[in-house]
Amino acid sequence: MCQRQWSLRRWSSRTRTQNGYGSALIDFKRDVGAAASTSTLPPLSSSITSSQKTAKSSSRDEETPPVRLFSIHLTVKFISIAVLLSAAFAFSAGCLARMVLASKFGALPLKNDVAIKLSPERETTSACPRLPSPAIIPGKEVPYTTYTSKNFRCEGSSTSHTLHIDRRGAATQGASEANDDAQCEGVCSLGEDVDNDGNASNYDSLLEVEEQIHANDTNDYSHNNDSDGLHLPAGQHLLVDVKDVDSAFLDSELRLATAMVELINDSKLTLLSYHCHSLVPIGVSCVGVLLESHVAFHTWPKEGVIAMDLFTCGGNPLIPVLSSISKLFGIKRSPTDGEDEEDVPEPSVVWSHKLRGFREGFAPGYDRGRNPLDQDLGRYVLGSMDFDMKDQVVSTKTDFQSVDVYDVMYPSRKSFQSYEKSLSGGDSYEARNPEQFGPDRVLFLDGVIQSTLYGDAAYHESIVHPAMITHPNPERVAIIGGGEGATLREVLKHNTVEEAAMVEIDEGVVELSRSHLPQWQDCSAISHYERAAEWCFDDERVNAKFEDAMSYFIDNFYSNEGQGAKAYDVVIMDALDPNDHVEFAEQLYTGDTYIRSLYNALTENGILVVQVGESPTGQSPADETGLFEKRSQMTEKLEEVGFER
Repeated sequence: MCQRQWSLRRWSSRTRTQNGYGSALIDFKRDVGAAASTSTLPPLSSSITSSQKTAKSSSRDEETPPVRLFSIHLTVKFISIAVLLSAAFAFSAGCLARMVLASKFGALPLKNDVAIKLSPERETTSACPRLPSPAIIPGKEVPYTTYTSKNFRCEGSSTSHTLHIDRRGAATQGASEANDDAQCEGVCSLGEDVDNDGNASNYDSLLEVEEQIHANDTNDYSHNNDSDGLHLPAGQHLLVDVKDVDSAFLDSELRLATAMVELINDSKLTLLSYHCHSLVPIGVSCVGVLLESHVAFHTWPKEGVIAMDLFTCGGNPLIPVLSSISKLFGIKRSPTDGEDEEDVPEPSVVWSHKLRGFREGFAPGYDRGRNPLDQDLGRYVLGSMDFDMKDQVVSTKTDFQSVDVYDVMYPSRKSFQSYEKSLSGGDSYEARNPEQFGPDRVLFLDGVIQSTLYGDAAYHESIVHPAMITHPNPERVAIIGGGEGATLREVLKHNTVEEAAMVEIDEGVVELSRSHLPQWQDCSAISHYERAAEWCFDDERVNAKFEDAMSYFIDNFYSNEGQGAKAYDVVIMDALDPNDHVEFAEQLYTGDTYIRSLYNALTENGILVVQVGESPTGQSPADETGLFEKRSQMTEKLEEVGFER
């Protein structure tokens, strides 16, 4: 039986000298026993004496053959090349296997070994959809821009597209096909790398076309003129969330991109380029670079939700864009199996609009008090996403002020589901009493809240009836302001009234209120007066004077103490709040001449009613030191001219 021994040791100095090696080497030593066959070995059970062991050991040493030594040299270069080749082979084999699996099974292996399949709708679509290219609005000058991008691997996307604004005219029509074909060159499909060369070469060709067309426009910076406010450090931000949208639409990169391009065109904005990803397994994300700023959205097809934001610089309002967003992105879903068409909910929109950036100090002469979006309208209504409903009824300007009317529904005060139920008909309590579940309608003048539908009765009844009841026989009544007509409506309810003079400077507010605030001017309930009209301003007792109220009272009552016109039993001033930052409001509450004229315009037992703003709370400072300083000043001046509290 052979015995083998393997050992690792350093060579002795003598051995290194003989072989000429100056470094430690691996030495393999093999010892072969003296016995050549099992027949010369004693049985296992036999005993061996110490003398026998010594004799065998000495004979084995004498018969041991000479030691044979060998060595292996491995250089650093050889080891490095071997490692690199092994890694390259492993990586290539892995990529090849991944491509084969993806092409065969249509699934994308993830790190957690879960394969996610694309939605059935997307599997049936074309591998390269022809997305629409942004285009310049006719007649709009677009400045030159520089495009820089960086593309990354997109394992989370099934497709990826980037498109740029088409500046070509009729002379470059022949290059249109090249731009369409180039869309596919930038597609990132199921984890493959993006081909940057195709996209870059296409864009370079478009730049060459621009250079030829605008060869004579070198150093022309006229397009950077700041006169339109485009380059101020300020803008508007519109956030829009839409739910109950068709899932197939939300998962179609082509349909969403088309809607985005149409939205920008409808908004008279300029889309320089946009980039879209169809995500794995479902959903689409797009972002567009505007000349004015940007637009972006993301979709959740299974949930039927899309979230969008649109930011623009310049002065063009963004609120009107909401109608286009609802039309283009609020696609109603189809009924499911067993579901009636009537049961499919309409897409609902929740949105907010905010002013961004800085205007004061950058825009010459900017006064936030004259910007409706910087007042109550923008702060408490447009800037909030807490409303279940926030619909613009009208937004316009008269000769004197801006007028905005909104329908709003706050979830803590009204139930949107009950409102929908009140519109559905039937015999439910909501359907039989729809007036209790409708939205609140709010009137804003220059962005400041003036009146609300659900606050109409509480405000206008309290400003009119206490004075009318206190006076023994109010026959002639004057109303300052109150163009929406609700104060006039309450005055006409008193059968002692022979003349109701309403002095309102803005006739446009009266006409707008007739169209959009019919409840404020509805006098059809006044049945005790046989010649009463359904519209309050048609009542024969009404004497509407569309002129400046201050001038009217000063001209007729200041110098002659009521000799210029017949005095009034009751004067109701339903005008601006004293804390409004308007020059007219300051004169209205603190003008000595005007206050004296009001005193002279009243009969001996006359009563003056003044709307002086919000009621103070326990934490409010004194009027003399707080926001209502003008209210305090007016109280003092009224007492000075002879009024009693």
